[in-house]
Amino acid sequence: MNRKLLKQGLIAAAVMNIGGVLLFSRAFTNSAINQADPVVMSNFGLLMIAVWGLAYLGAATIQSTIPWLAGAFALEKLVYGLTWLSWMSHNSLASLYSKDVFAGVFFSIYGLNDLAFMVFFLLVFFTQSKEMHT
Repeated sequence: MNRKLLKQGLIAAAVMNIGGVLLFSRAFTNSAINQADPVVMSNFGLLMIAVWGLAYLGAATIQSTIPWLAGAFALEKLVYGLTWLSWMSHNSLASLYSKDVFAGVFFSIYGLNDLAFMVFFLLVFFTQSKEMHT
């Protein structure tokens, strides 16, 4: 994967994590998100999502290959994606939208976003691992 695309992907992941959390949680004041999933989406959990965003930003500045770091990022995104799928199978988006539109939108998209970035990070992992062995 070329360096420019890698850097842009990492920055996009950071923006989605940090910006998404701050926007949809209304800077950690949207209790509807916390109530919808008090374990994963507590304010502490949301803060940790933003911290992952900072890790992506840091990785964007690394000049060498990062296959194992990308692998860790892919695993993290898989965990959030599976958590979202489980949440979606046991909860009602319509009910959440009726409480708070921002919370409804957040839960509608966060898992899809995580699964999409998981694919990106897996691509980085596999292409850079291959490059290291050729």
